[in-house]
Amino acid sequence: MLTYQTKGDTSLSTPIHPTAIIHSKAELHPTVEVGPYAVIGDNVKIDARTIVGPHAIIEGPIEIGVGNRIFPNAVIGSDPQDLKYKGAASCAKVGDHNIIREFVTINRATHADEVTQIGNHNLLMAYVHVAHNCVIEDNVIIANAVALAGHVYIESRAVIGGALGVHQFVRIGRNAMLGGMSRIDRDAPPFMMIEGNPSRVRSLNLVGLKRAGLTTQDIGYLKEAFRFLYRSNFTFKEALEQLSKIYDNEYVKYLHHFLMESATGEKRRGPIPAKA
Repeated sequence: MLTYQTKGDTSLSTPIHPTAIIHSKAELHPTVEVGPYAVIGDNVKIDARTIVGPHAIIEGPIEIGVGNRIFPNAVIGSDPQDLKYKGAASCAKVGDHNIIREFVTINRATHADEVTQIGNHNLLMAYVHVAHNCVIEDNVIIANAVALAGHVYIESRAVIGGALGVHQFVRIGRNAMLGGMSRIDRDAPPFMMIEGNPSRVRSLNLVGLKRAGLTTQDIGYLKEAFRFLYRSNFTFKEALEQLSKIYDNEYVKYLHHFLMESATGEKRRGPIPAKA
C-alpha cells in the first residue's frame, strides 16, 4: 500500500495525501488511496483498495469498484461532450480491477436514466477517451490515444490498437482485434482481425482465440465460417442467410447473431466488410 505523511510528522501516515481535495459527500472505503492534488467531487463512491493517483479528477455521480488503479491526471465522470446534455445527473460506473492510465477521460452519460459503464479487468492506456453512453465489458485492452465516440459498445476480450477512432453507435465484437490507426466506422465482427482506413476484415484473430481458450475444433468451425463469409463467391447477404444452417457451433452461431443484428438493428451502420 502506498502511504503519505504530513511533512515533518513521521508518526502519522495516511492513504490520503493532505493536498487531495475530497468533497464531504464523497464515499470512500477506508482502504482507498488518494495521491497529491487529486480532486474527488460530490456523489462519488469508491470501493476498497482502489488507488487514485496524483492530480486525478473524479466527478459524480459515479461508482467505482474494488482494486482499480487510476493513474495521474485521469479525468473520470466529467460531463458528457454532447450538445444534448442539459445538466442531468447522469451516471458512470467503473467495475473492479481496471487499470486506467495517464490522461484517460471517461464521460458520464447524457441523460439522467443512462450510464457510461466500464466492466472488470480492463486496461485503458494513456490518452484514451471514452465518450458518453459507452459500454466496455470485461478484459478489454485499449491502447494509447484511442477515441471512442458516444454509444460505442465493446464486448469482452477485444483488443483495440493505438491512435484509432471509433464512430458513434459502433459495436466491437468479443475477441476482435483492431489494428492501430484504423478508422472504425462500422460494427467490428467478433473473432476477427480488422484494420485499415477504411477498415476491412483481414483474417481470424487466431492468437486471441487461442488465448481465450477456444478449442481446435471451435477455431476450425470459425475458419470455415470466415471462408464462407469473406472468401466465397456468395454475396455477403447470401452467406449470412446460410451460415447458421450449415455450422452447428456456439461461436459460429454468435458470429451469425452479431452480423444479423448489425445489419438490421436501429442506429447500426452494418458490419465492416472484407472488401472495398
